[in-house]
Amino acid sequence: MASLTGRRVLVVEDETLVAMLVEDTLADAGVVVLGPVATVAEALAMLERDRPDLAVLDLNLAGETSEPVADALIRLEVPFVVASGYGAAGLPQRLAGIPVLAKPYAPEDLTAALARLPVA
Repeated sequence: MASLTGRRVLVVEDETLVAMLVEDTLADAGVVVLGPVATVAEALAMLERDRPDLAVLDLNLAGETSEPVADALIRLEVPFVVASGYGAAGLPQRLAGIPVLAKPYAPEDLTAALARLPVA
C-alpha cells in the first residue's frame, strides 16, 4: 500500500460528524484534506479550483446524488472511493468498478482503501 502522507484528498460528505471524523482520520495519516464539502455544487466548484490526488465521495448528499461529482472525478482521472450506507449495491452500474466503503466503516478501513488507490 502506498503512503498517504502529503496526498491531497477531497472529502465530499454531508453528515457533519462523519465529515469531521474523516477529516481527523486523514489528517492523522498525513493527508492534506480538501474540504470537506457537503453539496454537489461545492464539490464541483472545488474541482474547478483544485485538483486532488484522491477523493472520498458520499454518494447521497442530503437526498441529492453525487454522481455528477463522480463523473467529474473520472473525467479528471482522480481515483476515489465511494462511502455509502447502501454498500456496493447502491452504486449505479457505470460506477461498478469504483471501490466502496460501506458505512459505517472504521477509520483504518478508510485509510487502507485510499492507500490502495493508484495515485493520480
